[in-house]
Amino acid sequence: MGDTVVHLHKNTEPSAEPATVTTLTVVPDPAPPTPVPLWVRSGRAVKHIGTHERTTTTARALARHSLYVWGGGRIVARRTWDARTPARYERMLRAAEAAGNYEVAAEWEERGQRFREARHHRRMDLLHSPVDAAKGVLVGTGMGIGSLVALGVVLAIANKDITDVITPIMAVIEFIRLLITIVQVVWGPLISIGPFLALLALWAVGSKQQAAPAWALPAGVRNSEGEPITPSIVVKALRDLGVPALRNAIKEMGDAGASMLSPIVIAGCGVEVDVTLPSGVSTNEIQQRRRKLAENLARHEHEVFITIPTAARTVRLWVADSGALDEPIGPSPLVTDDTMTADYAKGRAPWGQDLRGDAAALSVYQRHLLITGLSNQGKTAALRSLALWLALDRSVQFLLGDLKGVGDWAMFDGLATTLIQGPTDEHVIQVTEMVEGAVDEMNRRLQAPPGTQFPALIVLVDEAQVAFMCPAKDDAKRPYGGSKANSRYFMAVRKIHNQGRAVNVLMWQGTQDPTNENLPKLVREGAHTRASLALGTESQARMALGDKAVDGGAAPNLLRPGLDQGTVVVASAGIEIPAGQASITVRTHYISTDDAKPIADRARALRDGVATLHAIERGEERDPLADIAAVVGDAPRVRTKDVLARLATLNADAYGGWSFIDLKRVLDDADAEPYKSDGVMVVSRDRLLRALANRDGDGSASADG
Repeated sequence: MGDTVVHLHKNTEPSAEPATVTTLTVVPDPAPPTPVPLWVRSGRAVKHIGTHERTTTTARALARHSLYVWGGGRIVARRTWDARTPARYERMLRAAEAAGNYEVAAEWEERGQRFREARHHRRMDLLHSPVDAAKGVLVGTGMGIGSLVALGVVLAIANKDITDVITPIMAVIEFIRLLITIVQVVWGPLISIGPFLALLALWAVGSKQQAAPAWALPAGVRNSEGEPITPSIVVKALRDLGVPALRNAIKEMGDAGASMLSPIVIAGCGVEVDVTLPSGVSTNEIQQRRRKLAENLARHEHEVFITIPTAARTVRLWVADSGALDEPIGPSPLVTDDTMTADYAKGRAPWGQDLRGDAAALSVYQRHLLITGLSNQGKTAALRSLALWLALDRSVQFLLGDLKGVGDWAMFDGLATTLIQGPTDEHVIQVTEMVEGAVDEMNRRLQAPPGTQFPALIVLVDEAQVAFMCPAKDDAKRPYGGSKANSRYFMAVRKIHNQGRAVNVLMWQGTQDPTNENLPKLVREGAHTRASLALGTESQARMALGDKAVDGGAAPNLLRPGLDQGTVVVASAGIEIPAGQASITVRTHYISTDDAKPIADRARALRDGVATLHAIERGEERDPLADIAAVVGDAPRVRTKDVLARLATLNADAYGGWSFIDLKRVLDDADAEPYKSDGVMVVSRDRLLRALANRDGDGSASADG
């Protein structure tokens, strides 16, 4: 078929170019669609209806409630069989034998034998019971008739009517006839509805026990969302754990597998149960399968904790309520109680809550501290909350180095004698010299007369990994960082770890992502209290807490980064840990920077005033009178021994060897001599200011002259 040319419109003006031509091709009409057969459409409709959510839900509900009756019948039959036979005792006997507990097995065997003897006596009594029953019926009937006749005689005499003799008997006969009539009326309906009542009773039993296949149960139950922990669930979870010896032992126990379990008790936001393992099953086989056990219990891995109690061949399971660990805990008592104070020697810092929901308090008395974890998990907040509590003890002194330098510790200005903030090598150098100054103070205290009491000096370095990784060297080519014997920061920390505890000079460190390079082995093992937030690997967990704690169930590497912020695993004698465990998990109170400032203000109000040094001055000629005035600060008077301690902290090279005589000499020369107040020698702030003013005035006059 040729093409047909169609001119769409007429061009009235001639054009030099040829007109545009549009070619239309005639396309045949498409064939009509083939109709879908009726049987196909019907099949699709039936499939849609059959697979619709409402249809499946309804069918599942009908099947579930029908199967509840069948399951309830099985349960009732089983209970009846257990009550009439020694099957229960035989199951418990097999369970005890499978668990290797032969003393309990012997006890169950004895109980079973007593049950058989009692049942034999009952059966022998049945042989004589028909004769005894017949005799009892005859005697009872005779006595009843005699009593009724006697009553009738009394009525006849009273009424003077002989017919009243049989009146009581006739009354009883009428009553019996009434009962028969009632039974005849009720018997028919009772026979009709009796089976339905029986089925309803069986359904109630089956429904309570959820005696139906899993596919027929409601969606929430099928998914085990929020399912309570019961003995049967725990036993099933252990059976499916993949330990052959445990699985075989539980199969031999049958329904008596729950004999392995202690009573399940509520423990905080979860439950706790001890599991006595059968012979041939070790506790570490259970610990190594924590994730599988948690999933068998319909929980996330972080919601199940496995520890080793004192009992042999026993593991303790703590299972959280579903989602409970994702809920925040309450605010710190430091925030809510503005009257709280601290006691370094006898008190405990309110750090948070354990998994049971009980308050977890930490003693810091003469204990070096190490807190580690991945970045942004709440390490600084956890460490700072302890320091804020201890700051409420006015006798405690602080030397503080923050090698992050973003203001997390700024509120300690006026509390800490030294506060260095910054991440550079220069800041590491200053922090190192600060720690070395604490070593000199420690040595001074160690040389004091025996029995001398010293206030606590907390040397706190946050982000300590920056110091260990610092490449800077001093003029003698000694590195500030590193873990060798010539590393200045490393050796200063080691010296405090070795001897500082005896004279209350303590080292607190916070560090990220522990490795052998940024947290040397000798340093981390020198800490008495070791705590860890979320970590990446088990090897890091061992570095943070030690092998003993990890082998005992501590697993900070299983905490969820970003979700379990502020949750620490603690290994320390300073916190109450359940017997037999090597660590405890604590959800610490979060104190924000804004909330920390009022706490720091309360701590400053308890003190005489502390002049905070923000940089370590090196190699400069000192002005003793000005330094004394600086360490006295805003306090009207300060005890002389406190002035000496603050001077040694300010510059150990210049003042570390000072005694009271040296201090008195400088003050006497400036006419600011110390005096006794309330029985102790003190230095007056007013006298110091007057002495400085007079000295400066004399200097000005001399210059003018």
